Amino acid sequence: MTNVRVLTGIKPSGTPHLGNYVGAIRPTVRASREPGIDSFLFLADYHALISTHDPQRVQRSTLEIAATWIACGLDPSRVTFYRQSDIPEILELTWLLACVCGKGLLNRAHAYKAAVDKNVAEGRDADDGVSMGLFMYPVLMAADILMFNAHRVPVGRDQIQHIEMARDLASSFNHLYGEHFTLPEAVIDEHVATLPGLDGRKMSKSYDNVIPLFAPREQLRRLIMGIVTDSRAPGEPKDTDGSALFQIYQAFGTAEETATLARDFAAGIAWSEAKERLFERIDREIAPMRATYDELMAHPERVEALLRAGAAKARAVATPFSARLRAAVGLRSLDDLGAAVGSGPATAKAALPVFKQYREGDGHFYFKLTDAKGHVLLQSVGFESPKAAGQAIARLKADGWGNCPDLHPLINAVAPPERIEAALATLRRA
Repeated sequence: MTNVRVLTGIKPSGTPHLGNYVGAIRPTVRASREPGIDSFLFLADYHALISTHDPQRVQRSTLEIAATWIACGLDPSRVTFYRQSDIPEILELTWLLACVCGKGLLNRAHAYKAAVDKNVAEGRDADDGVSMGLFMYPVLMAADILMFNAHRVPVGRDQIQHIEMARDLASSFNHLYGEHFTLPEAVIDEHVATLPGLDGRKMSKSYDNVIPLFAPREQLRRLIMGIVTDSRAPGEPKDTDGSALFQIYQAFGTAEETATLARDFAAGIAWSEAKERLFERIDREIAPMRATYDELMAHPERVEALLRAGAAKARAVATPFSARLRAAVGLRSLDDLGAAVGSGPATAKAALPVFKQYREGDGHFYFKLTDAKGHVLLQSVGFESPKAAGQAIARLKADGWGNCPDLHPLINAVAPPERIEAALATLRRA
């Protein structure tokens, strides 16, 4: 059984805080240990350059983020953990994808549109301050994903559009040059905790209300003692609903520990005692990791060695795949030109039937089968998920049109059955 490949990028753009740990780091590390999961995790340092122009900050943050993930339990021997800039094939793929990407697609990207709207609202030129890095961000992200043919990409809801763009670019490339890319699926974990900060709002560096993940013990205590609470005195019952202190505790405590604190809230626990209990509970989980983090920060050469080893693992996949993509688009040695010319266009890689999978505005997933000249042979109705559409495609490829009568109500035959069967047979042989 093939493992499911899951890819996650981490932008080195600041010191991690407790919200990062609870919302992303801890669940990702746990998921990387599950059987059947092939995890690719990378430091997105190319992406960091879009907004960070301080070279020392980029370098320092790369060390901090890498040390954080390793200290939090990420096992580089079980996953592929690498620095984006150590994989030159990613930039080459970015260009290949850019050459099949319509500018209109990037015009609709949320980050670019937001920058344009802000400029227009403030009376400036629409593209004032907009770098090509920002504009091309979705293409680079697509290259990150498609280089390793990730099946799943865990993202926040604000990143779903980028996964859809990666799917669009993969489909466009596949249509032109044959089936090379897996269409990735966005994975949204509805149960990931969003941690409140010191002032009760979402913990965020932009609000300056964060608790650094590996703050020294006494600094951690001071920050927790500064969490905003109401004025209810000891002995007065306190609400757990809306309490930042309780929500943070809930993210670290067991169900039993959380239930105990809830009862103590109702019984009127003093805020100072509740904060001390929160501090001790967090420190109990963080302290061992803090020691590992401090050790790694003191020895950056160890982190560098782990990243270089991860890059070697990643390039063992990327280098041969990149060679295949170069050949597909015609970036080939001239040594075999005579043979290629002599064999005629019928043997060209691009001259194959192709399935194209895509999503429409109604939210459903569709596919069509076209012949080597681009004529549509089959057109599906809408499926609820890309997985269901992919399963139908797989059955058609394996069994043929005539042997899948149960799929006929879901797929419209646009061409005679013999042309459809011939196209499917060509795909099986390819």
